[in-house]
Amino acid sequence: MSSAVVPPVGARIRQARLERGTTLRALAREIGVSASLVSQIETGKSQPSVSTLYAITMALGISVESLFDAGKGTGEGDREPVGTGLGAGPLVPVPVPATVPHALATFAAAPGRRIGPLVGAGGRETLELDSGVVWERLGRVPGVEADFLLVTYRPGGSSSGSGALMRHPGAEYGYLTSGELILTLGFEEYTVRPGDSVCFESTTPHRYRNDGEVPAVGVWFVSGEAG
Repeated sequence: MSSAVVPPVGARIRQARLERGTTLRALAREIGVSASLVSQIETGKSQPSVSTLYAITMALGISVESLFDAGKGTGEGDREPVGTGLGAGPLVPVPVPATVPHALATFAAAPGRRIGPLVGAGGRETLELDSGVVWERLGRVPGVEADFLLVTYRPGGSSSGSGALMRHPGAEYGYLTSGELILTLGFEEYTVRPGDSVCFESTTPHRYRNDGEVPAVGVWFVSGEAG
């Protein structure tokens, strides 16, 4: 079973923005980016970085987890799916109903759907983000606000293309299985190696980057609220 690729998140972002009556320019001002970038993200022409994705979800009052679920959105955007680039094998296309104008309908199950209890290695839903970052969804329990992810930072990859630090609600736990990551946490910088783990409140400004020549891969769990 091949990885289930989640199409570009732009339509879901656009849907959430329109539901809240927020203009494209107002959203851009709130998160400190250009309106052109937000437009490109919504139409699928660009993918957000990790930091931009968190900024958008915070501004719109939605969870990152919800971007894996299509809901009943009617956002417009490119139909071209994003490949994993992880050597997971050929992708299995899922038919899209003719009445639904965007490929996000391939994951049109209710947001409360369960992912699991067993998720096969080849069946994980995948999001490609900007700056060389890939998220693979490891599972989901309805009613629990948490991101449970296998995260890959490709060589040169970073959670922020601009180098800016990000912050968001919750607590963050990570365990690196291969490669190396540089974690900037507040005014400190840490080198995370295979077998190392990290945990901190996500409201602390932070950033990850991979300065190495091989992908850095690890398991990350981000809860919705710090304890």
